[in-house]
Order: sequence, then structure tokens, then C-alpha cells
Amino acid sequence: MFSIGKLSRATGVKVPTIRYYEQIGLLAAPERNSGNQRLYDSRARERLAFIRHARELGFPLEAIRELLGLSDDPASSCEQADAIAQRQLAQVEARIERLQALREELERMVHQCAHGTIAECRVIEVLGNHALCEHEHAGLSLVSGEP
Repeated sequence: MFSIGKLSRATGVKVPTIRYYEQIGLLAAPERNSGNQRLYDSRARERLAFIRHARELGFPLEAIRELLGLSDDPASSCEQADAIAQRQLAQVEARIERLQALREELERMVHQCAHGTIAECRVIEVLGNHALCEHEHAGLSLVSGEP
């Protein structure tokens, strides 16, 4: 049995994230000891490792929920799991395209900068006027909102 701290160390998942996964139902509520501390078994550790690896591969939480549901029925066809992975691959490929366009735009900004004063700085000028960009990149965020 693992305390939440030991589970965190064993899987590399932060304690608040473990609690969050419990709250949204990706992890079952654990047993509690007499001091009301959470106690996790090896199945919870394996499930959390699965979730962590899926998150590292960029799968959204709802896709992970679907995959966990599929993994709970080992005799079923893997067709649905393949479809979920294909969707994720398509999203990754689209993100790579957007990132490449973003990279090109940033390179263009940096190379056009004359290294003079801020009044004539191309970086400041382009950031202040999106119309000066060659690529559309408004929907790309590099910030994660998960705990």
C-alpha cells in the first residue's frame, strides 16, 4: 500500500494532480487508514502511471478516460483505442505545423530587428500589430492549465 506521498514519488505525479484525478474520476477513491490518510494499491499506481504516460503523449483527459475504460475490458477489440491514438496523432501533426509557422514568424521578427532603439524595434512593432505577421497563429497556446 502507498500513501499519497509515496504514490507521488513512485509515479512522478504531484499530489494535487493525484487528488484532481480522483476528483474527476480517473482514479478511484482510495481506501483510508484509521488516521483517514489515503492508501493506494499497486493497481492505482499502475493506473496513475498509465495516465501520466498518456498525458506525456499529449492525450486529453477525456481520451484518457476512454482509454482507461477500454483497458478495463481486455477482451474487447482495440479498434477504438487505435482510433483514439489516430486522433491524437492528427492533433500532434496539426500542432507541429502550427509550431513550425510560429517558429518561422519568430525567426522573421528577430532577423528583421535592426537592434536599434525600442522606437524602431521590429519585435515590438510586430507584437503590437498582428497584421504584420505572415502566418496565423492566434490559436496556439504553449501554456498548460492542469494542476
